[in-house]
Amino acid sequence: MDAQVPFASFERVRGLVDRPDVLVIDLRAPKEFAEDHLPGAINVPLFEDLTRAFVGLLYKQFSPEAAFQEGRAAVVERIDGLVQEIAGHAGWVVPPGDLRARVLAMTDGGIARMEAELMPALVETLPESPIVLHCARGGLRSRSVVALLRLLGLDRAIGLEGGYRSYRQSVMSTLESWTPPGLVVSLRGLTGVGKTLVLREVERIRPGWTLDLEGDAGHRSSLLGMVGLEPVSQKSFESRLAASARRGFLDGVMVVEGESRKVGNVIIPGPIWEAMRAATNFDIKATIPRRIQVLSEDYLQDESALPLLREQLVAVADRMEGKPELPEMLDRGEIGPLVQLLLERYYDPLYRRSDEGKTYAASIDAGDETVAAKQVIQVIDGLLLASRA
Repeated sequence: MDAQVPFASFERVRGLVDRPDVLVIDLRAPKEFAEDHLPGAINVPLFEDLTRAFVGLLYKQFSPEAAFQEGRAAVVERIDGLVQEIAGHAGWVVPPGDLRARVLAMTDGGIARMEAELMPALVETLPESPIVLHCARGGLRSRSVVALLRLLGLDRAIGLEGGYRSYRQSVMSTLESWTPPGLVVSLRGLTGVGKTLVLREVERIRPGWTLDLEGDAGHRSSLLGMVGLEPVSQKSFESRLAASARRGFLDGVMVVEGESRKVGNVIIPGPIWEAMRAATNFDIKATIPRRIQVLSEDYLQDESALPLLREQLVAVADRMEGKPELPEMLDRGEIGPLVQLLLERYYDPLYRRSDEGKTYAASIDAGDETVAAKQVIQVIDGLLLASRA
C-alpha cells in the first residue's frame, strides 16, 4: 500500500485557518486539545485520554510495536465513529464499505511497514476548501487518517507538517521576537477600582488598542481570581497573546492592566513583561462603595461558583492577621462588610507594597467606566500628539 500522503507546512496553512472554507481537525486526545489547539480547530480524537495514556505507557516500558498493536485495536473500534464525525464536519458522505477491514489491512504489517509506506509529501498548492488534519507531531496518527480518508474519496484531506508542534513553535517564535508598539500604557490601581471594566471600554471605543491579560488568562490575578472564570493553561495563554502580537496594536498604542508577572498560574512572557515594566502608568481610582460594587458583581454573578469562593476565602483568612471569619460572613450574606474587610486588610496592603516607587502620568476616577475610558483615551491622544510635535 505504498502511498505518499499530502502534507502542508504550517506557514502555508497559517493564513487560512480563519477562513470559513478551511476545516482544521485535531486528532489528538481531548486532554491534549484542552491544553491548547490551533485557532478554530475541531477535536475529533483518534484516541480517548485513557487509551492514549496506555499506548504511551506501552511505548515507553515495552516497545513501539506493543504500543502500535494496542493502538491498532483501539482504532478498529473507533474508526466508524471517527470517519462519520469527520464527514459530518466536512459535509461529506462516507461511501459504503467495511472500514474496520480497511484499517486491519492498512495496519497488517505493523508499525515499521506503516512508517515506510505512509510517507508524507509536502505540497505547494492546497486543495479547494481543504480539510487539514493533524496530531501532535505529524506522525502516524495524522498520516494514517489522511491516507484512509483519501482512499475513501475525500481528496480535500491533507495533513499538517509537524502537527500541533509546528503551531506551537510559531507561537513561541512570535512571542520571543515581539517588540512593543511606540506607547505602552499600564492601568494601575487598587483591587476593585474597575481597571478591567475601563480597559474593555477603551477597547470598545478604540478597537485594537488593548491587551486583555486577565481575559486571556481566564483569571483576575488574585487568590480569588479564578472564581466564576475558567483559567487556561500556559500554552493556551501564550497562543492568545501570540494572536494579539501578530494582529498588532492600532495607532502604535497598547493599553494593559498593571499586573504581577503571574496572572493566576500563568506567566507573562518576557518581552511583554518588559514592555509592561517600562510602561507609562495611569492611576485608576474609585471610592470604597464603588470597589465593593465591582468586586461583588465579579464574585457573585455566578451562583455555581459560590462553593469555590467559600473555599478560597478559607485560604485568604488563613493569611490574614486574626483569621477573620470570611467564609461565615459569606454564609450570612454579609457581602458589603466582607468585601470591605478584604480590601482594607488584605488587598490594599499587598498592592501598596507592590506600588512603591511608581510614578503616574494621569489619575483617573473610574466611578463610571465609560467616562474613565474616554479620559484614558484623551490623555493618550495628548501623549501621541506631544510625541509627534
